[in-house]
Amino acid sequence: MARKTVIFIADSLDNAHKFKTVLSALDVDVVAGSSTQFKKLLVQHPEHDLVIFELSGDFADVMVEAESILAEDGACALLAIVSEGALATFRLPMKVKSDFVVSGASAEECSARVRQLLWPGNESSVDDFIMVDNMTLNLATYQVKVGGEPLDLTYLEYALLSFLVTHPGRTYSRDALLRRVWGFDYYGGSRTVDVHVRRVRAKLGPELAQRLETVRGVGYLWSA
Repeated sequence: MARKTVIFIADSLDNAHKFKTVLSALDVDVVAGSSTQFKKLLVQHPEHDLVIFELSGDFADVMVEAESILAEDGACALLAIVSEGALATFRLPMKVKSDFVVSGASAEECSARVRQLLWPGNESSVDDFIMVDNMTLNLATYQVKVGGEPLDLTYLEYALLSFLVTHPGRTYSRDALLRRVWGFDYYGGSRTVDVHVRRVRAKLGPELAQRLETVRGVGYLWSA
């Protein structure tokens, strides 16, 4: 999936907090602000791909204005956050690609709506994401983020980490990891596993690194 830019507009802390979690797990750059900053953010970030807009109060005029602005761009999509009480009068805009979620929707539903608008037909499923503390591992895009920031991992570092994380609580010897991660064609020494473990730990940071445990005389495990 190609990296996208999302402009997030909300005035409530609940939706801001929920969508921060949702968006941090996706391959997107996020620009956030209040409803009063909407036009300013659009101008400052012209290469946006999706606007997520929390609607409140008399939202009909806001929707008309937002549709008019986004229609000029032609490529940007809109995801409206609507209160349950406003559903009776809410209508999706016709001139832009759009969808909506109710304010109380789960993070999983919000994520699915965002992915459908940004990557139609190619969105990752919820099962592609593994979250451990503040780390998100995306099995579909081979990316890892900690605190919303991507980690610069080599392919083998990623493969080692993802293998252990997806097999938590089980100890693997160095030889077993060489077979499962490096493959049967690898002829180097088993100590290369130790080197990669040290590099992964250093990149994860001290708190997450504690989960990648050394089992003395045996090998390594990921503590769930």
